[in-house]
Amino acid sequence: MQELCPCGSTLSYDQCCEPFIRGTISPATAEQLMRSRYTAYAKNEVNYILTSTHPEKRKQCDEKAIRTWSQNSVWNGLEILGKNKGEEQDSEGTVEFIAHFIENRIKQNLHENALFKKVDNQWYYIDSEVIAQKPFVRTEIKISRNDNCPCGSGKKYKKCCGK
Repeated sequence: MQELCPCGSTLSYDQCCEPFIRGTISPATAEQLMRSRYTAYAKNEVNYILTSTHPEKRKQCDEKAIRTWSQNSVWNGLEILGKNKGEEQDSEGTVEFIAHFIENRIKQNLHENALFKKVDNQWYYIDSEVIAQKPFVRTEIKISRNDNCPCGSGKKYKKCCGK
């Protein structure tokens, strides 16, 4: 049985991101580069993460920190929420994504809008903007255990529908 690619494409790893990570072919779109970079984190392929970063931005990369994060996290999935340009004919594009992972036994999400540029027919990661999580807002009225049950029985919620 072939291993599914961590990027969530439903293809096997060897038919999806592995050729990009091994350097046998180059991603044709910004989304393919985004997916392959996520897979590189999941597979601890730090060299690919570095080489797929634009050469002018690599000096800002902390290889040790990338390796530590990659190795010490459990990568649970990638959601592509949207993209703007980044197709084969484009020279730049953005991909909005959420990367799901567990770090220090805590489920976490990284929601970003990443910028990619194509230079000499090669896509590179440039930078990203972290998108803050929206705070949870309760839309329904909170019912406490000792409130009257909203069903109209006249009983306390804890003795009626709150069982």
